[in-house]
Amino acid sequence: MTRQLQRIFVLALALAIVGGNAASGLAAQAADEVADGQWFHNYLHTTEAHRTTDGTGVLVAVLDTGVAHHPDIDASMVPGFDITGVGSPDGRTDTDGHGTSMAGLIAANGRVHGIAPGAKVMSVRVQESGEGGLTGRGSLEAGIRWAVEHHASVISISLGGEFTITVRNALVMAAEADVVVVAAAGNTPEAGQVEYPASQPGVIAVGGVDRNGNHSKISVNGKELVIAAPSDDISSTYLAGKWGHGSGTSNSTAIVAGAAALIRSKYPDMSATEVIHRLTATATDKGPKGRDDQYGYGVINLVAALTANVPPLTPSAAPSAAAPSTPPTTNAEAPADKPLNLGILLAGLAGLLVLVALIAGAVVIAGRRS
Repeated sequence: MTRQLQRIFVLALALAIVGGNAASGLAAQAADEVADGQWFHNYLHTTEAHRTTDGTGVLVAVLDTGVAHHPDIDASMVPGFDITGVGSPDGRTDTDGHGTSMAGLIAANGRVHGIAPGAKVMSVRVQESGEGGLTGRGSLEAGIRWAVEHHASVISISLGGEFTITVRNALVMAAEADVVVVAAAGNTPEAGQVEYPASQPGVIAVGGVDRNGNHSKISVNGKELVIAAPSDDISSTYLAGKWGHGSGTSNSTAIVAGAAALIRSKYPDMSATEVIHRLTATATDKGPKGRDDQYGYGVINLVAALTANVPPLTPSAAPSAAAPSTPPTTNAEAPADKPLNLGILLAGLAGLLVLVALIAGAVVIAGRRS
């Protein structure tokens, strides 16, 4: 996959090397761009959503390029792991900036804010760079397994690459462990298909929308697309304690991962399948009615996902639907009762009459002889 954040501008607010009014003007411009890039909070009504929950009690694993130290997210981080073996063992090395941005969209709480600021984030560094897809040192499969084994309840994957059976098996393991997995659909619409692992059944494949809630020009379309979320012109945490600004379905993915964390915080006993159902059932429908290849089931609606009365995907068995005390069987197990054969009945009666006649005849003969 090409870089999910298609453009990044480092927004340094401390411009000590620039003097006078020029420094003030540049600082103000940078500050405005950081604030402006947080537009998705108003769009998603996150302040209202946080009146219900802020994601407390949920652990989100970010499988990416690592997460650098940053004042906006350090309080939200717990030790992770570096699969590449070339950075800090706890996953807190990031030389690219991509993973740091994703962590900020999930749980930052400072100059920029995440969707679930009360959640904890665990960095699982599966590769060194966000360029060129899943390449180089590291392993997505190993990262998924490590995250599951270390009790993440949501896994966010803003990367994509080629299908491999090992990654597939790791995703199956995550599903069996009741983990919600969210992945980016991709930023190459010309490819005409959702990238892997977003295309894996059971994974939430996330597409992007712009500031108006319309399909983003950079977002991939496809039959596997599940839901859409803000992707364009978004600011988040970046390297060296600074902030970055960019576009891509990576952003959408981190936002949906944060939403899944909110749901898991509000409904701690809800299964991963039901979390996904709640996200899709409450999404704001866009495009053709129902699911479509641009928006999936619609654009994420945070407040509705947390508060709406959503019937369960598989209703609990009601008393009237309970299994009978003696389950029905097939003919192979226990043949059904057959109607009485009339021919056999008549033959039996005839035999009985003959027997009676013989006995009667014997009695008459015996009487004559006497």
